[in-house]
Amino acid sequence: MKKLFPLFIVLTFNLNVNAQQIKKVLADKIIAQVGDKIILRSDIMNAISDAKRQGTENQLPPNPECAFLEGQLIQKTLLLQAERDSLSVTEDEIDASLENQIRGFIREYGSKDILEEIAGKTVYQIKEDFRPLFKERNLADQMRKKILDNIKVTPNEVKAYFDKIPKDSLPYYESEIEVSQILIIPKSNKDVDEYVSRQLYEYKRQVESGQKKFEQLAKQFSDDQGTERQGGTLALNRNDKGMWDPTFLQATFRLKEGQISNVIKSKFGFHIIYMVSRAGDDAVVRHILKIPPVTETEIKLAQLKLDSIRLHILAHDMSFGEAINKYSDDENSKFNGGSIQGRDGSTYINIDQLDKDMVIAIKDLKAGEISQPQTYVDDRGRKLVRLVYLKTKTNPHRENLKEDYNKIAQRALDEKKQAKLESWFKEHIPNFYIAIDKEFGGCARLADWWQYASKN
Repeated sequence: MKKLFPLFIVLTFNLNVNAQQIKKVLADKIIAQVGDKIILRSDIMNAISDAKRQGTENQLPPNPECAFLEGQLIQKTLLLQAERDSLSVTEDEIDASLENQIRGFIREYGSKDILEEIAGKTVYQIKEDFRPLFKERNLADQMRKKILDNIKVTPNEVKAYFDKIPKDSLPYYESEIEVSQILIIPKSNKDVDEYVSRQLYEYKRQVESGQKKFEQLAKQFSDDQGTERQGGTLALNRNDKGMWDPTFLQATFRLKEGQISNVIKSKFGFHIIYMVSRAGDDAVVRHILKIPPVTETEIKLAQLKLDSIRLHILAHDMSFGEAINKYSDDENSKFNGGSIQGRDGSTYINIDQLDKDMVIAIKDLKAGEISQPQTYVDDRGRKLVRLVYLKTKTNPHRENLKEDYNKIAQRALDEKKQAKLESWFKEHIPNFYIAIDKEFGGCARLADWWQYASKN
């Protein structure tokens, strides 16, 4: 069981249900049971197929049927214990999870109608099909958290964990850095804004008069590189307030099907929105985004502002973090302190994870220094100005406690949690009725489960 737990955490608690799983599996049978909770062959085969569709086929363990079955046995056991411990999940929590999942499906497939066509069911039916799965997953997750919530590691435990690693097995790290930025988005002037607004009203007139189709104009003129190839198509929900600009969201849900909005201004630029379809709080729209170009005058003003901020930081009138909170136009700054994060969410990154302009900005900096104001173009084509702070920089090195304590501590904590789970399961498996189909008799990783299944 020991080698399964990292896999179980990924495959069970971070389950990413694919819309294809909605389709009914015709050939099925019960292959295992924990208490009154059954496990179907389709549960296992669907999970494996989903992993392959997500491009993780090369990461599947040997004998994936055995591994995924153990994951299901573990989840059912946690679910039963959660019920015994009277843990609960509200219908509102389940509904919220279902709404998020359905919105994800709609974004993936383009519209609610396409999703329903692929599934052969209405959105309501899809939600009801998934409701038991989401309730089970939530309860099992709560039980796991209850088991592990109070697990901590002390510095002595971290050192003991590190000392038992063979020195020739310690990882080698390339140079890593921690970088933060204060970002200023130069504002376009009034004349440019009015020119862009007139352009969009002209597009609106052409569509309403039948001269052009909205999606054709979006493909030709929209500055939204993420949607221009799809004719500006977006699937959104009225309750996704953290995902969308509030002005854009409000304007969308004032529209009727087939209607085009007036020009609106969001934090991204100017838009017109065409309502394709709407069902309650869900909507599919097309939009055209125009980003007003900024002149050298606005860029120069932003540079002067950042230069002044830099001088205040160097004079210790404020810290870089305080300046981020007060002046940065980067919305993520309030959550991550302006840090540039890697794909794994860590603030420690390799230099090749930075954009080429930032590499230039920090090239001559030492740890603790701040760059001069830098102008660059982001992936949306906007001209921005920033200050870059090189917080730390490590040299290439073999892993050690001084430079890599946080990484080592996290691994030590994961190992301690894994040991706790193993101990908990060895103690609790005998308390449950276990049944496993004999076709899985060759699964070595199910040995602990077979020990008690054979007694039933």
